[in-house]
Amino acid sequence: MASGTDGPDERHRRPAGVSDGTVAALGKLSEALECVERVRGHLYSLHQLVGHADLMLDDAVEMFRAAGHDDIADRIDTELLGRNVIAGRWTFQIVEDFDDGYYALFRDVDRQAREELVGGRRHLYEAEMKERRRTRGRPGHEARPGAGG
Repeated sequence: MASGTDGPDERHRRPAGVSDGTVAALGKLSEALECVERVRGHLYSLHQLVGHADLMLDDAVEMFRAAGHDDIADRIDTELLGRNVIAGRWTFQIVEDFDDGYYALFRDVDRQAREELVGGRRHLYEAEMKERRRTRGRPGHEARPGAGG
């Protein structure tokens, strides 16, 4: 691994004695966490989209009533408007349960593994991949911001 200014900064260098297998395993754990981060974003999208749809139902009810379709308006108003999306839960409750349970545990496991195995360093697998793939001395291929090629 390069040192000095032509390589990753200290926080992205593998500590002495850490195996390739350990770096690869931490990289896979990090990749899995990144997928869960995307899931979390999708849950927030679900939360916002369902909430927006529920608010749009107010206009639909009003429009059906104005068009003389009270039965449809009543059904929307009593059966759909404000309904739980899953048993006993609105989307904010799903997001909170996800954040406080699965997501919090996943982040904690990732953090604990990194602290225990590599002093808390992040993205070692990617930092080493960058070193293998970049072209030294080429603009846009610098090891880090402000460093020469």
